[in-house]
Amino acid sequence: MVRKIGSLLALTGLILTLCLFSAGCTGTETEAKKVSIGYVTWDCAIASTNVMKQVFEEAGYDVELVAVDAGPLFQALANGNVDFTTTGWLPHTHEHYWEQYGDRIDYVHKNIPAAARIGLVVPDYVTIDSIEEMNDVSDQFGGRIVGIEPGAGIMTRTEQAIDEYGLDYDLVASSSAGMAAELSSSINSEEWVVVTGWSPHWKFGRYDLKFLEDPKGVYGGAEDVVTLARQDLATDDPEAYGILTRFEWTAEDIASVMTDIEGGMPEEEAAQKWVDANRDKVDVWLGNA
Repeated sequence: MVRKIGSLLALTGLILTLCLFSAGCTGTETEAKKVSIGYVTWDCAIASTNVMKQVFEEAGYDVELVAVDAGPLFQALANGNVDFTTTGWLPHTHEHYWEQYGDRIDYVHKNIPAAARIGLVVPDYVTIDSIEEMNDVSDQFGGRIVGIEPGAGIMTRTEQAIDEYGLDYDLVASSSAGMAAELSSSINSEEWVVVTGWSPHWKFGRYDLKFLEDPKGVYGGAEDVVTLARQDLATDDPEAYGILTRFEWTAEDIASVMTDIEGGMPEEEAAQKWVDANRDKVDVWLGNA
């Protein structure tokens, strides 16, 4: 009888051990949800990426943010080195990258449909309205167009614009932050300045600005801000992919996050502020609505 009880206890212990081991393995798999978000350090991309970081963390993911230039971002998506980005600009700004890598990238969804625009931007007090007029006032602009990072889609388009319109201007490479700083300094001094600009962007809320007309259509028309993912994300992680398919907001939404960040609020804090104030949208993205 004692031997039987001992055998039963040993068997029970073995079963419990196996159950605990099995549960431990299952728990590890559940806790191992990870996602990587690629982005270029433009104001709009910083805002959007940090909002999505908050959303995915709420869904239980460990989130890695990968900051790269535009070309390497598309290459990373095509090679499966990052999971997704929420700030592809198509069909114009990132056209050449899409032509190169698009057949190996999943076009998921338009998250800001037909609300984006790129072009040459000047303060409203500048007295010309078209790119065609720029050569007449090149001295007032110092013969310079203030750009952002080399290789950005808007820089490529601006090089084309210089050729198409025969502009006697130098395109000065800088950064998104550098461009914004020079724009701000020039406006404070009421000097003429022309920059490579895009909307949505916080600068349009802070300053009176205008796009110069582009009769040759070099910069294209309205653009979509789109979510792009690595191929196979839909099958590898249906939950993450589902969030991406439901993610959609407005130019005003992203502008509010950009404005808070530009005003000195930490990026994650600004993103969390927007998430807290927009639970209805976030719940839809998470599939809770």
